[in-house]
Amino acid sequence: MKTSVKTGVNALIASCILCAMPAAAWAAPKGSADEAIAMTKRAVAMIKAEGKEKAFAAITDPANTSFHDRDLYIYVYDTNGITLAHGNNPKMVGKNLIDLKDNEGKDIVKSLIATASTPAGRGWVDFKWPNPLTKVVEQKSGYVERVDNMIVGSGIYK
Repeated sequence: MKTSVKTGVNALIASCILCAMPAAAWAAPKGSADEAIAMTKRAVAMIKAEGKEKAFAAITDPANTSFHDRDLYIYVYDTNGITLAHGNNPKMVGKNLIDLKDNEGKDIVKSLIATASTPAGRGWVDFKWPNPLTKVVEQKSGYVERVDNMIVGSGIYK
């Protein structure tokens, strides 16, 4: 009898501790590099198969889990830095962000464009950016691929 009461008390204490944990501790893990690449490839495939208009609407729709998953989302810029679609902040669409810098002065969009403009047409760029879940500026690695005169990408927070 004592063992079952003790087990019950321990279970109750563990439950109380877990309930007191902040919601962030319960959040799903951050997106991985493989997931960011896969999401980017899905966006590229949709742009090629269904056209920009339909793809950009899907990318911007926060309910579309193909392009929104935890801290992962898609962004699309033309090679002049104009935002064509943005999964985290639709207000950026139409804005020229060619001169956008992170809080350490690194050119973000210029670096993404330069990386996608290499012969490989794809790659990773490191910069600092606010995590959409925590709102805290974190180290981010953005993966981009070039499609015609656009770059399509996603990124992971480290």
